[in-house]
Amino acid sequence: MSLNDEERKIIVSLEKEKSLNTFSEIGVLCKVGLWNNIANRIYYAAFHAVVALLISDGHMVNTHQGAAVLLNQHYIKNGLISRDMGSFYSRLQTMREKSDYNCTYNATEQDIIPLIEPTKRFIDTIFSLIEK
Repeated sequence: MSLNDEERKIIVSLEKEKSLNTFSEIGVLCKVGLWNNIANRIYYAAFHAVVALLISDGHMVNTHQGAAVLLNQHYIKNGLISRDMGSFYSRLQTMREKSDYNCTYNATEQDIIPLIEPTKRFIDTIFSLIEK
């Protein structure tokens, strides 16, 4: 499926909005200590930002792994996004998978709180690339 410029702009805008809305859920979930749910929301906030970037540049995203591969190929290897940020994104994805699917893993406040501000910086970095 290919998108025309107007369709691409609309989808990018919707993905950015989804990223910001998902990130805003984190504060509510922190108040009640739902750490596994926050692990999910942190990752999805970052994921929707990544999808917005990829779509804005004409890449089609079909899977979570595909998004990570495309991010690496087109932005990390080219130095547009630091390797540290790429590693951070991978860490969020792994934590989300563990918290969603591994019945013996439970995210803790100590796992989650240090990730909130870096996730916001990650999203801001992605959004700034979209605007360029």
